[in-house]
Amino acid sequence: MRLTHGLAVWLMVGVTLMWATAGVVTRHLEHARSFEVTFWRSAFMALALLVILPLWRGRAVLSTVRHGGRALWASGLCWSIMFTAFMMALTLTSTADVLVTMAVGPLLTALAARLFIGHRLPERTWWAIAVAGLGIAWMYGSQMGAGQWLGTLVALCVPVAAAANWTVVQHAHAQGHDVDLVPAVLIGALISALVTLPLAWPLRASLHDLGLLAFLGLFQLAIPCVLSLACARALTAPEMALLGLLEVIFGIALAWIGAGEEPAASVLFGGLLVIGALVANELLGLRERQARWRPLRP
Repeated sequence: MRLTHGLAVWLMVGVTLMWATAGVVTRHLEHARSFEVTFWRSAFMALALLVILPLWRGRAVLSTVRHGGRALWASGLCWSIMFTAFMMALTLTSTADVLVTMAVGPLLTALAARLFIGHRLPERTWWAIAVAGLGIAWMYGSQMGAGQWLGTLVALCVPVAAAANWTVVQHAHAQGHDVDLVPAVLIGALISALVTLPLAWPLRASLHDLGLLAFLGLFQLAIPCVLSLACARALTAPEMALLGLLEVIFGIALAWIGAGEEPAASVLFGGLLVIGALVANELLGLRERQARWRPLRP
């Protein structure tokens, strides 16, 4: 069933709220740390998807994993980097740092499209990339003395992997092979869990921790990932990008209210530059497309 535009908008708002719970939930873990957090989250996500996907798409979706080809597995690898780097970054720096850094994803994707596929970028996007880069540089520079720069660097792997994922999918499409992102997400979760398990051993998570990590795997990641793919069928790319920014706002607010994690002034300033650049770029792009397709009046 295809979603209506209005329902897709509100559903995507709910999706960003679910995504935004990662920071505040992680701050309440008792014993699980570093790679173990990533392992359990990815493992619970994989288990959830093994149940959800056959119910949603039928059992044939699992056969796609076996016969999807190199592009599908390359996309899955990109997803695994995104899942792993995100949780690792949360254990190294603040929630605000991670979310603001991830917000540059759409601009990095546009840059990757220019470099690797040859898509021409409008001037507004080049300006947006420059301003967003300034915001990240401001955050990075302010953290050099505080020892949190490594977390920001790891968080930057998320939008880089997302840009690589988009490039892989678009290149495969140009070659006549469409990549199904649904099984690709499952592959990503499985790879992330398998890679981080040896690094997480011995496991020390308490039952309290396992409950929170199961929540992250199911309600913070598996369900909203599936719902976002459904929303993408009814919303344009600029709409998805703009609505996705709500994760930054929700995530910082939840970590502040629920875990007392007050964002630093440098993060707020850098975040304003990043988000402002992205919002301006997407709104101007949407306005240009509307003007282009507006029927000529006599």
